[in-house]
Amino acid sequence: MAEFFLDLLLPCVSLLIGIFFLLQLLFHGRKKSKSENPTLLPFFGILFPLIKNRHRFHDWITELLSASPSNTFKNHRLGGTKGYFTANPANLEHVLKTNFENYRKGERLNFILHDFLGRGIFNANGDLWKMQRKVASYEFNTKSLRNFVVETVQSEIQERLIPVLSKACNEGISIDLQDVLQRFTFDNICRVAFGADPAYLDPSLPQLPLARIFGDATELSFARFLYGMPFLWRIKRALNLGSERRLRRAIREVDDFAMNLIRARRKEIAESQLKGSDSPRNDLLSRFMAAANEFETETVEDEEKHKSDVFLRDMIVNFVLAGRDTSSTSLTWFFWVLSSHPRVESAIRHEILQILSKRKVEMEAEPKGGLNISFTYEELREMQYLHAAVCESLRLYPPVPLGSKSAVQDDILPDGSFVGKGWSIDYSIYAMGRMESIWGADCLEFKPERWFVNGEFVAENPYKFSAFHAGPRICLGKEMAFIQMKSTVASILHSFSLGVDQSFVPTYAIDFTMRMKGGMRVTVRKR
Repeated sequence: MAEFFLDLLLPCVSLLIGIFFLLQLLFHGRKKSKSENPTLLPFFGILFPLIKNRHRFHDWITELLSASPSNTFKNHRLGGTKGYFTANPANLEHVLKTNFENYRKGERLNFILHDFLGRGIFNANGDLWKMQRKVASYEFNTKSLRNFVVETVQSEIQERLIPVLSKACNEGISIDLQDVLQRFTFDNICRVAFGADPAYLDPSLPQLPLARIFGDATELSFARFLYGMPFLWRIKRALNLGSERRLRRAIREVDDFAMNLIRARRKEIAESQLKGSDSPRNDLLSRFMAAANEFETETVEDEEKHKSDVFLRDMIVNFVLAGRDTSSTSLTWFFWVLSSHPRVESAIRHEILQILSKRKVEMEAEPKGGLNISFTYEELREMQYLHAAVCESLRLYPPVPLGSKSAVQDDILPDGSFVGKGWSIDYSIYAMGRMESIWGADCLEFKPERWFVNGEFVAENPYKFSAFHAGPRICLGKEMAFIQMKSTVASILHSFSLGVDQSFVPTYAIDFTMRMKGGMRVTVRKR
């Protein structure tokens, strides 16, 4: 009953505020200067445009940034939150690199995400972030990890992904490709980072409550950012109502998953110690277990030092979020874009066949039309056109479309904008890929060729192409993600043709990652 009254109250409050605003305009009209930000309304700031455009948030922000001469605009919300949205590469480099120490994950961001992400690497600052970054960077930079990723991804492709697609092909049924890819990447990250195999991608495609729960937790957590009146979600959380009750339930189940992993690993370690042998594993989870013990003995200003299990829980959730959703989201958008660009698909297949033609012995030994094709790390590096096509898709459809920082002290951005202490800087990675000032008049076109100079692939400035973030917090899993995505695309395109309904127009979920809302169904045909 309380939830019913709260749901009734919210539109009433919005209506009353709207009436107040109209009266203010009628009786206290004012002239707008040409330079004034059109989204900043008296008292309410960005509230009404945000409510109106919440369902198309990233495109709305893109339109506003495109209309600004510096690709930056100031905003504030009811409640006093102030800051900027920007898609200016110079501003981004200043915030993420040049003046890195002045821009942190602010109190607002920490508070909103703490229930789900805790103090994991994506939500941490200071010593805790540095420690997590140090441990993770060591692991991600080792040659053994690179080889393990290749082996893990190829194994998952050949033993699970290919059979799933073959089954759909043989039975003549359509499948939700995004769902399949989420299962695939979930298995990958659990095997690589935690030494555990949940086997969620299986030809029988069992129901996956945990995968759905992760999706619910991320979407409901992100939705807190989009409240026109931020205090409302806090009221719902305090009363355990509506979306906040669903979020609490989802987080509880995510916690159970993480704690089961931790308990199983501790049991393994204890058993190996009884036998007098070394730890049976050397993966990311094991390294973080050792680091957690060491970190708690060091001097840290924060009095809320994490107990090991809570710290490890946060680490697991953060890495699952990064490893599961970003790659699967990127691959889904890639295959959708490819479905309307047959020329690019043909060019990618030609490149793959050229590389495979070098394997004379292997190709002669393989039955004609065989599906069990895997690729080495060196072969994947040779696929420059595929690499460019993936980058071009990431430019237009970045898996993480928005980033946010908060100023520790007053500052001036390169475009001359004043930033007050505690103000937020929200940078739209989605908008940056659509800025004519950055990419030219053809910025909305899908053109892998834009990544080539004199026939060679050339990486872009990370402050222009920031799909993997930039500066000291640049994505540690960038190389791993490219290995995973290129392996998946090459294996699928070599063996299958994916059909997407030409009338299908995808929309994105309003979430941490830009998942397709409702997924994407495809039909599968063998080549």
